[in-house]
Amino acid sequence: MAALLMAAVAHGEPPSPAELRHAVDGNVDQAVSLYREFLALPNDALHPDDIETLVRWMEGAFAERGFRTQRIPTNGNPALFAERRHEAARKTVLVYLQADGQPVDPSAWAQANPFVPVLKERDDDGNWQQIPWEAMDEGLNPDWRVFARSASDSKGPMTQFMVAIELLDELDAAPPYNLKVIIDTEEELGSPNLAPAIREHRDLLASDLLLIFDGPPHASNRPTVTFGARGIMSATLVTYGPRVAQHSGHYGNFVPNPAFDLARIIASVKSPDGVVTIPGFYDGVSLSEADRAILSSVPDDEQSILADMGVARAESVAPTLQEALQYPSLNIRGLSAAWVGEQARTIIPPVAMAELDIRLVKESDPERLIGLLRAHIQSLGYTVLDRAPTGEDRRQHDRIVSLTYDVSYGAFRSSMDSPAGRMARTGLETLYGEEPILIRTMGGSIPIAPIIEALGVPAAIVPSVNIDNNQHSPNENLRLGNFFEGIVMLMAVLSQAPQ
Repeated sequence: MAALLMAAVAHGEPPSPAELRHAVDGNVDQAVSLYREFLALPNDALHPDDIETLVRWMEGAFAERGFRTQRIPTNGNPALFAERRHEAARKTVLVYLQADGQPVDPSAWAQANPFVPVLKERDDDGNWQQIPWEAMDEGLNPDWRVFARSASDSKGPMTQFMVAIELLDELDAAPPYNLKVIIDTEEELGSPNLAPAIREHRDLLASDLLLIFDGPPHASNRPTVTFGARGIMSATLVTYGPRVAQHSGHYGNFVPNPAFDLARIIASVKSPDGVVTIPGFYDGVSLSEADRAILSSVPDDEQSILADMGVARAESVAPTLQEALQYPSLNIRGLSAAWVGEQARTIIPPVAMAELDIRLVKESDPERLIGLLRAHIQSLGYTVLDRAPTGEDRRQHDRIVSLTYDVSYGAFRSSMDSPAGRMARTGLETLYGEEPILIRTMGGSIPIAPIIEALGVPAAIVPSVNIDNNQHSPNENLRLGNFFEGIVMLMAVLSQAPQ
């Protein structure tokens, strides 16, 4: 077998699916050991000392796999750059990975410490029960799961990448191109410092295409390649009443309640069927018949999705889920006015607040969308400020709203036939014997647009974890079957020669 493999490599052919799986099967213990070591490192980006320890560990782990590493300084935590050069390379591939994770509330986890990974299996009642790691010595159940913060988002994919590179080297099938890696340590903060760092180091990061190993696949858990992601911005609306909360008996029917102002504004921006009513909000989005054909080929069970969520209807922005994701969205992510529940009080509150998020598509100009929202609120008779009102503002204007906003990053979308798309699709099609599910734009957001804009490269996302992984939530996990299959997937993609 070794002789056949060497001949295949000599002719420039990547290892066969059987050879890839055999390599992974023979390195289960080493892969799990690396994964557990990585998971044990706290990685909340709000704690720079933890990120420093994390970065030092990654520098060593990548150096052991033949990479030269370099820190990229930012105004926050440093990003990490890693590079392996190939003597005969004609192309350069850039890979984006994420190392930081969401904050943890240990009291909400069903284990002693979210940074001490544990192995669990389901009991007969469907509940997860911890089992000893030594259980793997007797055989591996692919349905066992590793529970820890960042198990799936995104130390799982990074471990899969490191193991994939190591095993390709052992197969004498190192990727036939220059390989660069950019590791983000502030993704869960919205990557506020990544864009300027990318622009400043564009020569260092110069490449022909970008691959992103992150996130879950389509809900069917079938192999998936995604070619775009929506961007994101946030906005805060505040309406104002009396400077101090007032007794609703003494002043009800006399002093305006800012919660009603806020309710009127919020109710006005969307129709009862969920369509944004702000004129021009969806302008610029155009789907061809070819686009719709790609979107309709995605095997969504929309009725099942709604039923699982306990919802009886979908919004009417578009006829299908995939088509709806091609448009910008406007969401209320939080509301506040006075007190509720057992703390409710008979008062007129001084302020009411709504936190919004707006998901952006490639056709969206965030400044334009905020301008449309501001103009819409003004058309309702409100004075819109970009700050809290002064005393003079309160005397001059009877209806005041403050509108502040922040743009995290824009959307991206690459051609499915770009070099990045072809490399990902060919690798997975070779591995599974059929075309993977192709997602034109996923609904979530990742900070890839600044990289694409700065470097001018196409991108593709190859997800490699289970869809039901509880990412961002307590009891985050990764199914062992998906962990090992993800290594095979990444080996299949990385062993392709980019065109």
